[in-house]
Parts: sequence; structure tokens; C-alpha cells
Amino acid sequence: MIRGAPVHSLARREFLKLALAATGAAALKSVDAAPISKRKTELIDVNVNLSRWPLRRIRGDDTPTLVKMLRNQDVTQAWAGSFDGLLHKDISEVNTRLAEECRNHGRGLLLPFGSINPKLPDWEDELRRCVEQHSMPGIRLHPNYHGYKLNDPDFARLLRRATDRGLIVQLALVMEDERMMHPLMRVEPVDTAPLADLIKATPGLRLVLLNALGKLRGKPLSNFIAAGEVYVEFSMLEGVGAISSLLAQVQVERVLFGSHAPLFYFESSLLKLKESPLTEDQLQAIRYRNAKRLLAKSL
Repeated sequence: MIRGAPVHSLARREFLKLALAATGAAALKSVDAAPISKRKTELIDVNVNLSRWPLRRIRGDDTPTLVKMLRNQDVTQAWAGSFDGLLHKDISEVNTRLAEECRNHGRGLLLPFGSINPKLPDWEDELRRCVEQHSMPGIRLHPNYHGYKLNDPDFARLLRRATDRGLIVQLALVMEDERMMHPLMRVEPVDTAPLADLIKATPGLRLVLLNALGKLRGKPLSNFIAAGEVYVEFSMLEGVGAISSLLAQVQVERVLFGSHAPLFYFESSLLKLKESPLTEDQLQAIRYRNAKRLLAKSL
């Protein structure tokens, strides 16, 4: 919460400016209080979720516990979607709860990213509410849970409408490792074949691919990055020195820190940074600079 004012009482631009300032203030406070050898820099996690995973309880599936964990890991800002956005039909209520949870428990830490389902009849009104009522900097999309393909004309229209409003678009390709899926709820990964052409056809689109690097590698990944302003986070990236290998395919300016908490252990993503041989400049770019620059474009 910012000076006790609810998010919906602030103009979206003012709210986002304050959110950016809050991350900087947190970092400065940390620097002032710590010896030089122990100083910490900002850390922005672009992939967390609030509420409960539909199929089991997980550590951190209540907002106060998740916020405490993130703060203990020195996260200065977290971009939060909602697990409720996967299956709940009342998307408007999902986004209202998300905004309230971020406001009531995040204290400047949590930024809400609303769920939008372009197959629902009132999705354009809900997109407007995300901007005008909830001051959200972006939206999070789950095509495989909402039952549409990326070649659907409604998806292309959604990308255009979100871009017109200056929103960051986060596209989740999967949510759960297929080995962990319940047999009655097996959800196929999003088919990304049409995506490069859509990116090229949507000037100004700022797209973040979530949970993508478990399967998306090599030439297809490079094609997406080259098609426009596309970013990836590495919560599902595996292997020794995985981030160094990723940087051989993707320029460091397009890589963001993401944990997929609380469904995944936050510490897993943090360890990937620690065990990869990165320069200090690369480390700071991934930890916060890239996300901060991306968010600033929403102002």
C-alpha cells in the first residue's frame, strides 16, 4: 500500500511511477543499512501467483506467507497473477480480488497482472477495468486453460487492444510440469507456431513469455525474440550453467528473473543465477534492470 491510498484511487500512471520509485527506495534503504561487502541490489520477480493452485495446497499459497517469503529473499517487486484466473468463470471478480490482495498485503511489493479471456463476451470491458479501475501495468494470458489457439482472431485483437493501452502482455505457455498433472486435468502446452507472425503484426507489443523455456529453445526461441520486443523468464529452465547457455541464444536485455512461485520453489531460480558464470552487469540486468525498463514504458 502506498501512503494508505488504495490502488483504484490513483491514476494508473501515478501508481506505476510510485511502484518504480518504491523499488528504488527499497534498494537504497538496503544499501544504507548494510556493509559494503554485504550490500544487496534490487530483485524483480516477474512471475508469481496469488491464491491456491486448484489441485493441491502448496507452501506460500496465502498472500501474507508468500509476501514474507519474497521479502526474506530480498525481492523488491513481484508481478503477480492469480491461480483463480485459470478456471474461474467470473474473471472480473478474480481481478478485483487480485488487486485487493496486492493492495492489502503487498505494501508496494506486489504488482497485479490481470487475467483476460478473449473468449468471454465482456473481455474488452474487463481489459478496460484492469487499466482504469485497478491500475494494472499488464495482463496475463492462459490460452490452453481458456480454450483458444493463438491463431484465433480474438487473440490477435486482444494483443492489439492491450498494446493500444500500453499494457505488458504476459503469455504463459504452461503452468505445471506434465509429470505432475492430474490425469483428469492434463493441459497441453500452448502451440506457439502462429506467434512470430502475430508479434510482427502488432507494432509496439511488449510480450513476456512465462514458463516457456522447458520446451522452447533454439531457432524457434530466437525467431520470437527477433520478431519484436519479446522477453523470457527462466523458471522452467534446467541444466548446469543454464542461464549462460540461454544467453548464447538470447541477448541479456531480453531475459527477466522469474520464479513461478509458489508453485515452484523460489530458491530454484535464485540458484540458477548463482551457479551461472555471469558478469556483474549481466547479473544486474537480469535481476532488475530489464524488468524496470520494461515497466517504465507503461508510464
